[in-house]
Amino acid sequence: MSNYPLASSTWDEKELAAIQKVVDSNMFTMGKYVAEYEKLFADYFGSKYAVMVSSGSTANLLMVAALFYTQNEKYKLQRGDEVIVPAVSWSTTYYPLYQYGLKIKFVDIDPQTLNMDLNQLELAITDKTKAILAVNLLGNPNDFSKIHEVIGDRDILLLEDNCESMGASLQGQQAGTFGLMGTYSSFFSHHIATMEGGCIVTDDEELYHILLCIRAHGWTRNLPKENLVSGTKSDDPFEEAFKFVLPGYNARPLEMSGAIGIEQLKKLPSFIKNRQENGAYFTELFLDHPYLQIQQEIGKSSWFGFSLVIKDGSEVNRSQIVSKLMEGGVECRPIVSGNFAKNEVVKYFDYEIHDSLDNAEYIDVNGFFVGNHQFDIKNKISDLRKLLG
Repeated sequence: MSNYPLASSTWDEKELAAIQKVVDSNMFTMGKYVAEYEKLFADYFGSKYAVMVSSGSTANLLMVAALFYTQNEKYKLQRGDEVIVPAVSWSTTYYPLYQYGLKIKFVDIDPQTLNMDLNQLELAITDKTKAILAVNLLGNPNDFSKIHEVIGDRDILLLEDNCESMGASLQGQQAGTFGLMGTYSSFFSHHIATMEGGCIVTDDEELYHILLCIRAHGWTRNLPKENLVSGTKSDDPFEEAFKFVLPGYNARPLEMSGAIGIEQLKKLPSFIKNRQENGAYFTELFLDHPYLQIQQEIGKSSWFGFSLVIKDGSEVNRSQIVSKLMEGGVECRPIVSGNFAKNEVVKYFDYEIHDSLDNAEYIDVNGFFVGNHQFDIKNKISDLRKLLG
């Protein structure tokens, strides 16, 4: 079987030319190209504002942090508040919650969609619940109509970690835009690649200004003259140069990443189209597989990768399958973190497990995924089907 990697480069001469433009400008920290990328990003995904940062992980960090500095009491979080999360996601979905002293409540996943089990979510909500951080796993959006029904008229914030699902949609709306804020990643193996990089989108102007401020040291320099953090800035740039108003970070992206992102966004529609066509073919071949179950698509997945879970009662185990894949030149990985709550790091968390995490534990032991790509890989998918019987 031909080599089947998890991911491949999305760049060509256009990205290299974009890098060269930045090199020639001798301006490497974020500037006009990052600003242009943010505008294009917000327009593409149908959001009022987008803030580019250094990674999807820092996007999650700033999204959580911003809620501690808002003056809007409806949105404001404080230490000890309870946030519901799915038990399967990447580590940096959870770390900002721990780092800001929030109570983490793990909820099991739906074994079909691999996203949060929405029936369990409904049961997990109490009068202590302040936020739900929904994760769109492996390109698959959550059923946000159902989530909004579950929330109802309660004062519960909805946030989205959409780092694995850029370009997914539900009922014509882009994943990442169903909550108060949503995060995206543009790491190499994701839907677009900007070296390292991430984005946060929101329609809330005050949160947007907070994000601009805490992205770069908590200073006022990158805020509009009239803003909802510091009020009216001085016309004297010297006076505003080192004025710090919020406890911030240095989560700024490189100017090269912004320039690359501009070119990558132009290609994103074709990337998503190819991934979805690959996904349709994968579904056709594996839907009735004798011992493997695939992810049930909600809305229009952007098919980050193809998950495969051994069906209960099958006579094969994951080690056997992984060995066969490796021998056949197919890269594979666990389904994100598997059951994250079993990791040693959670001893530092203030956390609770709602009911049980049986489904998360099952895929932890029996699940894996293979890569999808931004070009036609139907031949590799066909070979994969033959390899796995």
